[in-house]
Amino acid sequence: MDWDGMSVQLVVLAMAAVAAPLLVDRVERWVRLPSVVVEIVLGIAIGPQVLGLVQTGPLLETVSQLGLAMLFFLAGYEIDFRSVRGRPIAAASAGWLVSFGLAAAAMWAAGAGAAVLILAIGVSSTALGTILPIARDSGLLAGPVGPHLMAVGAVGEFAPIALLALFYSEGHHSGRTTLAIALAGLAVAAAALGSLRRSARVARLLSATMGTSAQLAVRLSVLVLLAAVLLAAEIGVDIALGAFAAGVCMHLLLSALDEREEALVQSKLDGIGFGAVVPVFFVYTGVTFDLDELLGSPAALALIPVFLLAFALVRGAVTWLFARRSLEGRDRGALAAFAATQLPIVVIASSTAAERGLVAESVAAAMVGAAMVSVLVFPLVGLKWSRRSTAAVAAEPI
Repeated sequence: MDWDGMSVQLVVLAMAAVAAPLLVDRVERWVRLPSVVVEIVLGIAIGPQVLGLVQTGPLLETVSQLGLAMLFFLAGYEIDFRSVRGRPIAAASAGWLVSFGLAAAAMWAAGAGAAVLILAIGVSSTALGTILPIARDSGLLAGPVGPHLMAVGAVGEFAPIALLALFYSEGHHSGRTTLAIALAGLAVAAAALGSLRRSARVARLLSATMGTSAQLAVRLSVLVLLAAVLLAAEIGVDIALGAFAAGVCMHLLLSALDEREEALVQSKLDGIGFGAVVPVFFVYTGVTFDLDELLGSPAALALIPVFLLAFALVRGAVTWLFARRSLEGRDRGALAAFAATQLPIVVIASSTAAERGLVAESVAAAMVGAAMVSVLVFPLVGLKWSRRSTAAVAAEPI
């Protein structure tokens, strides 16, 4: 293995990650681009099919997988079950079941054959880890849409991951065994966490090391993440499931801290994730994107708006319908637009389908391309709707 060459390419990947927010800032006066989209486009540009500065390899693949794990860890860590319990999580769960059923029916009607299940899993997902930074930075999470967005994103990310783990695991365990292990693990974890009281000693130790080189809370988070990813790999399920579960568990554990310290820990984890390894995953996604297959197939290009429409109907319209009792029109529109935003699970599902010969490489590229467009378009629509809703409330007479 040419480690020197791989190291240089890793530096080029890091340079692309640094360039992305700079480019976003330069074009913001004309259009607000999500940094994720720019990272993927830069990955395509430096990849083997354009400039050829970066090739696929084991080192870059490992760092990219670490970024993927951190993305799902942060998505799980962000979920506050106290705010989403009740109507938000119930509506989100029912809406996702309908979305998955519609996606499966649509894929079957389109003649997807053996790929019906995995394509339906991808189409019925929501990119919680991708939309959270956008929603948080815009202040959307603090408003009435926040709990519903968290619930829709949590179900739309966890349920597809669980189905991918159940039906497309690559370990030595059968699907039933994997499910049994997962359910047993969740039961044990729930029982243990439910029986634990907030420990004053743990809270004191976590707080005392917050501003020192010890950084116990951050080290513990990294340990739990790596252990969960290793367990998922040993069981034979996708590492995203283990990372997501690790994030949820760490959120519960660190609830022993006060709100200010918990926010500080989250800021540090965001710095590690979104400041370092997560952008590498998105840039490397662009590097591995099969641009030649997509451009060389008119049928695949035509599939991009088809998949985009499927995202909007299967996730967006269904979410809009199920939120009718909880949110007003513009807020419902914002929630629906964010719910239709997809990317990481689409990347996993489409690449898995292509590797197993269930779909052509061009179809997988079209699906990822549509997901990239969804990240570019749907959050902007959602933010526009949310601003209109805020402006309307501000304009009401007192």
